[in-house]
Amino acid sequence: MKHLIVPYLGQVGYGSEPDELWAAMANVSDHGLEEVSWPSFPYKPNVRFKLAYAKDCLLLCYVVREKHVRAVYRNTNDPVYKDSCVEFFLSFDAHQYYNLEFNCAGTGLIGYGGADKETRQRLPNDLIERVRTLGGISGKNDEKEEMEWKLLLNIPFEIFNYHTLTSFAGLRCTGNFYKCGDELPIPHFLSWNRIDHPVPNFHLPQFFGELLFQ
Repeated sequence: MKHLIVPYLGQVGYGSEPDELWAAMANVSDHGLEEVSWPSFPYKPNVRFKLAYAKDCLLLCYVVREKHVRAVYRNTNDPVYKDSCVEFFLSFDAHQYYNLEFNCAGTGLIGYGGADKETRQRLPNDLIERVRTLGGISGKNDEKEEMEWKLLLNIPFEIFNYHTLTSFAGLRCTGNFYKCGDELPIPHFLSWNRIDHPVPNFHLPQFFGELLFQ
């Protein structure tokens, strides 16, 4: 199991300006998505992520370089995992967990529950839309040049609506980070912590890593 220490950023919060958020996150260490758990899907885009927390929000930043970029889905709770998508799953008890999934255009899908996908509950659209997204795409969408896109998610604590949270300080949680693109020309499934399962499936909390919030 991998371990990640999540730093506290005291100088920013949910209401901070974009420039302030980018500047604060610039000093946070980044980590790679290095695990390609399924040999049938060997393509490995370059993906780095950063996670930090502030007084009233989590801040999650992804930087992705990949051959194809797609953002077809634009409505909240659409199947954004079919697009160029990054994901963060977070559990407070190692069983039930939140899945936060966003495509490169900032469209989000968030749910909560256990590993049985049929019983998981989607969060209300208006709550999901409280997540503020910042980002951009550069490069040409063709085979000759990789494109780069960035996404910074400003996630207020109220998103975790099945829990009452006033601070993440000192919490020891489990979670995983992902990059996928189910309907891209080259489908792929990357993760931070490795998954031992015969077919692609991110909804396996037994393969989450440990997250320690400073």
